[in-house]
Amino acid sequence: MLDKYVCLEKLFSLRRDEIVITTMSVAGPWARLSDGPLDFAMVESSMGQAPPFALGLALAQPDRRVIVLNGDGSTLMCLGTLITIAQNPPDNFTMVIVDNGTYEVTGNQPIPGAGLVNFEILARGAGLTHVQTIENDRDFDACLPGHFNGPGPGIFIWKVCRADEPVPRPRAYIRERAHELRDALSAEK
Repeated sequence: MLDKYVCLEKLFSLRRDEIVITTMSVAGPWARLSDGPLDFAMVESSMGQAPPFALGLALAQPDRRVIVLNGDGSTLMCLGTLITIAQNPPDNFTMVIVDNGTYEVTGNQPIPGAGLVNFEILARGAGLTHVQTIENDRDFDACLPGHFNGPGPGIFIWKVCRADEPVPRPRAYIRERAHELRDALSAEK
């Protein structure tokens, strides 16, 4: 199993100018690593809404990689997004599913199908072809560059250790962050 925090640090170490959308239990740890105008935490919205938002950004910004860091519970809340990604497949899109089998921010309750659900099979069944499940550090290190420059859309399932205690939802200011992201993207035109 992977350590979520180590994976995020490794991802951050290779990050250049990609848009990174985070949600729920990944948002706080990512914000401690990176909190710039191309970072956007969707934590005060409905679970499952970060991937469709990131997909829209990837389609609107085809020259910039968009990475969405999503949880397993959030993915289950909006499985139809996998089909939408497959039908509108941007090359510049990476989705990470952080799979620990729990709703980490609400008390580590098991997600439906914990230990049974296979996100790789779900993604492939939706029509996605660049899908990898990563369970150990060696495979993570080998797959890490693909998060940034692999064929897209890329789906990476990180099999991470369950947290010992719930991770608090960070307080985010979506309206302010949305303006920062909009301004950063419009300044480049």
